[in-house]
Amino acid sequence: MLQRHLRAACAAAVAAGALLVAGLSGSASARPSSLPAVPTAAETLRTDAAPPALLRALQRDLGLNRQQAERRLGNEAEAGAASGRLRAALGAHYAGAWVRGAESDTLTVATTDPADVPAIRAQGAAARVVDHSLAALDAAKARLDRVAARRATTDTPVWYVDVPTNALVVRAVRTDAARSLLAAAGVDASLVRVVKSAEHPRPLYDLRGGDAYYIDNSSRCSIGFPVTRGTQQGFATAGHCGRAGSATTGSNRVAQGTFQASVFPGNDMAWVAAKAGWTATPYVNGSSAQVTGSTQATVGSSVCRSGSTTGWHCGTVQQLNSSVTYQEGTVTGVTRTSVCAEPGDSGGSFVSGSQAQGVTSGGTGNCTSGGTTYFQPVNPILQSYGLTLKTSATGPGDPGDPGDPGGTWSAGTVYQAGATVTYGGAAYRCLQTHQAQQGWEPPNTPALWQRQ
Repeated sequence: MLQRHLRAACAAAVAAGALLVAGLSGSASARPSSLPAVPTAAETLRTDAAPPALLRALQRDLGLNRQQAERRLGNEAEAGAASGRLRAALGAHYAGAWVRGAESDTLTVATTDPADVPAIRAQGAAARVVDHSLAALDAAKARLDRVAARRATTDTPVWYVDVPTNALVVRAVRTDAARSLLAAAGVDASLVRVVKSAEHPRPLYDLRGGDAYYIDNSSRCSIGFPVTRGTQQGFATAGHCGRAGSATTGSNRVAQGTFQASVFPGNDMAWVAAKAGWTATPYVNGSSAQVTGSTQATVGSSVCRSGSTTGWHCGTVQQLNSSVTYQEGTVTGVTRTSVCAEPGDSGGSFVSGSQAQGVTSGGTGNCTSGGTTYFQPVNPILQSYGLTLKTSATGPGDPGDPGDPGGTWSAGTVYQAGATVTYGGAAYRCLQTHQAQQGWEPPNTPALWQRQ
């Protein structure tokens, strides 16, 4: 089981302060036995807080029983921490990570250097040696993004880095359109796989009931995640739902708030400042679902969506950092999933376990025959607008006195994987993208931070 193996690897890595593999290790020192045990990744990310509605949707959509669903969430949390440690250790050789299996009990980490295989296996993961680093594939995708900003891409509506196949994938209605786009971007053909597809994603408008909100007494969308900005209450949602200055009313038709900022296309993000009387809570869709953080899920992880038209539906994360072309233009940096959605689910919440992932953007298909849905990741929304995600509880707590808590780490900051901070006189490297919060200080969260 991945959970069991990765917990052991996590404990070993924390005890040593680095990966204990020749060629990749840092200085090792024994952890005093008097110090409390460090929390596992599953404990840090509160996979036990996954709501019953989400667990039921996982069982229905992924063919699991409740115990399998719970184990899957725990395994995915541990896999994220292990892949984060390996990403930091492998550096420029790193080529991505993904989980597979009904319970996400196999983590695979790819590298361009065969010498990294022992280090990967030492963390309880399977190793795959590939031709292209993740950095090289991401750079090629960025070139496509830049070209797409200047030309029509309706015949090549989707492109993304697919880490399991180690390729930049372009989904095209016409293959000659894909070749033209790649030539204009100057992308090496060896990095690319073109897939013939009739996919025509569209934004998901026209909410019907549930936890909906209305824009200018006309169209409707779903609330994404409640947030605060200082003392201001509000929520994050999709940019295509409304423009800055648009007024909103709640599902009860009571005046609710005003769009403060909105981007679409380019990205698909917005936030609404609520009027007095509306309070941000950590709940999703009026159920017992509570959000405890915003740690980004690994490719292959389960992810569930709540929308006012179709309620809870689940699937898996297929690709991060995708680009998709709607009729209105191209949106970059979205996550592609196998979750279904229908018009009216736009702006709604995507979560993995108890971790906020993003807001529903658009897609293809429906929840009768199945489909593909894209979400705008929540962390860029929080970072762009200076918002703080509303969460249900503090982190795992202080395992011991870290000394002087001064340093550059700051609650409310969105940290990307690879970022470095100081805290308590020590340096730490971020393992998984997340918004920092009180109780998630680096010494408390080895699933998120690695001491240097």
